[in-house]
Amino acid sequence: MERDDMILISVDDHIIEPPDLFANHLPARYKKDAPRLVHREDGSDVWQFRDNSVGNVALNAVAGRTKEESGMEPQGLDEIRPGCYDVDERVADMNAGGVLAQMNFPSFPGFSARLFATEDFDFSLALVRAHNDWHIDEWCAAHPGRFIPMALAAIWDAELCAQEIRRVAEKGCHALTFPENPVPLGYPSFHSEYWDPVWRALTDCGTVMNLHIGSSGRLVITAPDARRT
Repeated sequence: MERDDMILISVDDHIIEPPDLFANHLPARYKKDAPRLVHREDGSDVWQFRDNSVGNVALNAVAGRTKEESGMEPQGLDEIRPGCYDVDERVADMNAGGVLAQMNFPSFPGFSARLFATEDFDFSLALVRAHNDWHIDEWCAAHPGRFIPMALAAIWDAELCAQEIRRVAEKGCHALTFPENPVPLGYPSFHSEYWDPVWRALTDCGTVMNLHIGSSGRLVITAPDARRT
């Protein structure tokens, strides 16, 4: 086989979410409070959600640059390849690179959607569902067979998380992004019974949990109650 004939499937790519992320999938009563992409006078783009500003929206999105040109400085969508946030352009880039399919991790909500965890569980769940529906029904569905859909988790509640796993499985999504260690984020460890509803839902639906290194915000270490043998 020649190198140019290889068919590649990437399971660790990322999306820079587009400005219209919540336009079509969030209930009307929540739209005024939804995160929004703000373009600043200095040319940077940031996601604004309540009192939180998620800066560096394009941080390290340097696909297409040479090694010498790669850096951490992109601050706005106009500084990165359109394929980072435009699905048609992404597929064109995939075709050029010989990539048959990708699985894409989210960006601004965090790999565990912890940004969406508010005191209003209904609102938080609506945000997770809106992101998942956009990802499945718009991003992945735009080019069938080119993406492996992966859902965000409702990490703040194991039962709600299990419900969302089952809901997206009915839509054909059998992958879930989750922090490699929930303890640093203030949630019970994997070694407790708290997450049993999640394990059952994953098993019942044939869904794979994907643990991205660094998604807990800490170095990868075991939980305090992890078994040592």
